[in-house]
Amino acid sequence: MPAVTVENPLTLPRVHAPADAVQRRALQVTTAPSGYEGEGFPVRRAFAGIDYKNLDPFIMMDQMGEVEYAPGEPKGTPWHPHRGFETVTYIMDGAFIHQDSHGGGGTITDGDTQWMTAGSGLLHIETPPEALVMSGGLFHGLQLWVNLPAKDKMIAPKYQDIRGGSVRLLASEDGGALIRIIAGDIDGHQGPGATHTPITMLHVSVNPGAQLTLPWRADFNALAYGLSGRGTAGPEGRAFRMGQAVVFGRGDSLTIRADETQESRSPNFEVVLLGGLPIREPMMQYGPFVMNTHAELAQAFDDFKAGRLGTVPAGQE
Repeated sequence: MPAVTVENPLTLPRVHAPADAVQRRALQVTTAPSGYEGEGFPVRRAFAGIDYKNLDPFIMMDQMGEVEYAPGEPKGTPWHPHRGFETVTYIMDGAFIHQDSHGGGGTITDGDTQWMTAGSGLLHIETPPEALVMSGGLFHGLQLWVNLPAKDKMIAPKYQDIRGGSVRLLASEDGGALIRIIAGDIDGHQGPGATHTPITMLHVSVNPGAQLTLPWRADFNALAYGLSGRGTAGPEGRAFRMGQAVVFGRGDSLTIRADETQESRSPNFEVVLLGGLPIREPMMQYGPFVMNTHAELAQAFDDFKAGRLGTVPAGQE
């Protein structure tokens, strides 16, 4: 990690925040608990302990791995349904195969992203490729759930295959940080992901001792999550590290800084930065369904049981 990089960030366009920008303070730092998902792959629940009012429009995020699999160990998920939101799967190391009942799917690896709009509902499955199962190896990724507003919850499902090479690469003002825009806009630079709910999703690599200050939409919330290494957030320099999330307060810029010394397995401070326009509607989640009311959740389960969310393709049961 990371898979998508450049030899010399100084050749990239630079990003800077206006001198009079209001810095967002780091209001809360939480530590992600560990668990297992699907057929038993290890995850960290990145946003556990954060009030939904500070997450909206995000619902949850799992850090999958980082894990070094032995041969025969890689695992995925069985076929399962979704309705009412979008899943964003970002793979930094290893590979994952996605398939859904709406015809979307493919293999993502080394900086690729799969963006699935579940909308009115579908079935899908995520599995490691046979070669990875046979050989074992390093696996590390994220899955983010993004809510849809009530008016879009029953739209037709959609699938986006975002190759790592299409991610927009930028550098901090002094070249000490590499910025990858997966979705959204930073300082007039647009990422490739097309979103129903306005969001920004970045993966940044900050060199030891370097500082990154970014302009940030004042009407968006702001979250950071440490993928590896350690550093600080906000003008007050609040410490956070791998496996910890930061909730930022109001303002129109945010700052993170990498500690002078990083762990040997990852030379930089690797951080995911997220922001989105809050939907501010009731959010009801039960398992794989995210709706606005309990009645809509019950209807989703009824539709799933009746086969109205799709069927598993022949030969894939």
